[in-house]
Amino acid sequence: MLEPLVFDGKVVIVTGAGGASFIGICSSFNDLGGDIKGGGKSSNAADKVVEEIKAKGGKAVANYDSVEDGEKLIQTALDAFGRIGAFINTFACISDLIHRVHLRGSFMVTRAAWNHMKKQKFGRIIMTSSAAGIYGNFGQANYSAAKLGLLGLANTLAIEGQKYNIHCNTIAPTAGSRLTETVMPPVLCESLKAEYVAPLVLWLSHDQCQENGGLFEVCWCWLDWKMKKNQGMFPETVRDQWDNICDFTNATKPANINESVATLVEVLSRVETDEGIAPNPTSAMATAASGISPLEAVGQKLPESTFSYSQTQCILYALGVGMSTKDDDHLKFLYEGHEDFSCLPTFGVIPSQAAMMDGGLGSVPGLNFDFTRLLHGEQYLELFKPLPTSGTLTSQARIADVLDKGSGAVILLDVHTYSGKELLCYNQYSLFIVGAGGFGGKRTSDKAMVTRIAHPNRTPDAVMTDTTTRDQAALYRLSGDWNPLHIDPSFAAMGGFKSPILHGLCSFGFAARHVLKQYANNDASRFKSIKVRFVKPVLPGQSLQTEMWKEGNRIHIQCKVKESGAVVLSGAYVDLHAAADGSPQILPEAGGLKSELVFAEIGRRIKDLGAEMVKKVNAVFGWEITKGGNTAAQWTIDLKTGAGALHKGPYSGKTDVTITVSDDDFMEVVQGKLNPQKAFFAGKLKVRGNIMLSQKLEVILKDYAKL
Repeated sequence: MLEPLVFDGKVVIVTGAGGASFIGICSSFNDLGGDIKGGGKSSNAADKVVEEIKAKGGKAVANYDSVEDGEKLIQTALDAFGRIGAFINTFACISDLIHRVHLRGSFMVTRAAWNHMKKQKFGRIIMTSSAAGIYGNFGQANYSAAKLGLLGLANTLAIEGQKYNIHCNTIAPTAGSRLTETVMPPVLCESLKAEYVAPLVLWLSHDQCQENGGLFEVCWCWLDWKMKKNQGMFPETVRDQWDNICDFTNATKPANINESVATLVEVLSRVETDEGIAPNPTSAMATAASGISPLEAVGQKLPESTFSYSQTQCILYALGVGMSTKDDDHLKFLYEGHEDFSCLPTFGVIPSQAAMMDGGLGSVPGLNFDFTRLLHGEQYLELFKPLPTSGTLTSQARIADVLDKGSGAVILLDVHTYSGKELLCYNQYSLFIVGAGGFGGKRTSDKAMVTRIAHPNRTPDAVMTDTTTRDQAALYRLSGDWNPLHIDPSFAAMGGFKSPILHGLCSFGFAARHVLKQYANNDASRFKSIKVRFVKPVLPGQSLQTEMWKEGNRIHIQCKVKESGAVVLSGAYVDLHAAADGSPQILPEAGGLKSELVFAEIGRRIKDLGAEMVKKVNAVFGWEITKGGNTAAQWTIDLKTGAGALHKGPYSGKTDVTITVSDDDFMEVVQGKLNPQKAFFAGKLKVRGNIMLSQKLEVILKDYAKL
């Protein structure tokens, strides 16, 4: 049998009493009775608790003054009981008064009681902080600051009060109250009653408790688990299990509020497993904390959306993903009068995203989250027939699954797009919600389209590079993605970016058309599907380099920012339909290029005169040699570092100037048969970077050079 803790004759002051439950103590309860926003005034909250105490045989009085009038609160207790033993500061207020109520109010009450406690050489103070104060929480800057301020106040009081036998501790409770009942399901509020926190608070208030300067995250499941269960939730049990409760051997150390909630969910699951407690508290706790409830969300359909477009939208999209009239083979996607005028396959994402951007996602039950924390993680697109160049399409979206990744939640959104009753394409959006994890859900799903497939471990079979323009994002957004992150510098700064970033689906479009050109001769009918994982952002003006590996009709791809080498699309692939004649496309053989002879001579010259050439040139030149419209070879002439070097294949560093030219035109130029300026203006020779450096090519090519 437990030896009872005796509180007879002890006087405890509790502020914010609407969330308190203490029995058998001479008590003074203060609650101004305002609403959860700090407005209004009522005696009901404090009166209700006082009536509870009296009904159980205790003594209690109510006080309705503001906590900023701390002297009045203390005087109420002194008038009624003649002394003060302990007080618990606990508030529930979300308003502009946050700092005045939470932080200054606690200080005022403490200051009013301090000298009384010093004179009697005894006092117990419990401050009520919050996980938002300990870890921080999105959108709660003022509340978090006030709650962490309370912890700092408590720590100092613990030091200053120790020689007077005044101990001060801090709790960060998870409990149902007037404040949390508006965001927690009823079953959760019922499972997290304030009286489940009370045993710890009562022990900390007792004169036998020597704990001082402690911080305790507390709710019913923590104590129930730590106290080895079946012993009941009493202050005596807390006392007897105190060493176990405070034993943090092999403990987890949450780094943020989401990890704290995830740990809480783990503890809840252990309690449920061991005791057979109903699972509602776990799911309800997790849902309340993250706003995500898979049971409610999965299978929900979003409102059907309609998308009407003309050839103008097809052309605008093609321009948005970098197509240009400088390339003759791009004209079929840019000119409505072209005999083979086509819509780029990746335009299939445009009608589908309307289902998400028209607010439909925010209306789904069980998906209550902050849209500023939504990231586009992965994208899958499959076409069932070539997209028409105009028409009216309808899209039907459905929540396929919701996954718990710990640090966030992943929503799998399936969108089927129809022309009439005919299915045109299918999209799957993988949306990552930062900070919404920890609800105890599954981590993987058989409904997710396969991604993160490693590319073959060899040099890429082909590489294609395009430089985005400074206005690339401004142009792409005209296709329907109006997120200001991609146009407004101040909005981008709020997201942590130094300038607006390129849309992930714009990079997606660049990579897809590179594959279409390299392996399908820009035949849109051969496109089947694409899957990518978005890794890092791209800044407008940077160059996108797509590396490709062909394995049958699957083209593995990896997209990088050429200037930095940063991977922006990974684990990606494009599936193509077989060519009409069934024969595989043959890549040009690098060994059969006439330009090989020239670069071999350049290599020999660098080997002999590299150091001297570096002094004269001091630049890195990139060459992309094409054949049949495809990149057949890449060369980099580095005359900037060391004794110079010649590299064949993809180059991980940064070039000062890159020249793209066909194998035949290259030989025409170096042999003096083709004027380089005419080749440039005719579009046969393309230069990216510092064009003035081309004047130094004569040092490199010497007898061959006519550039």
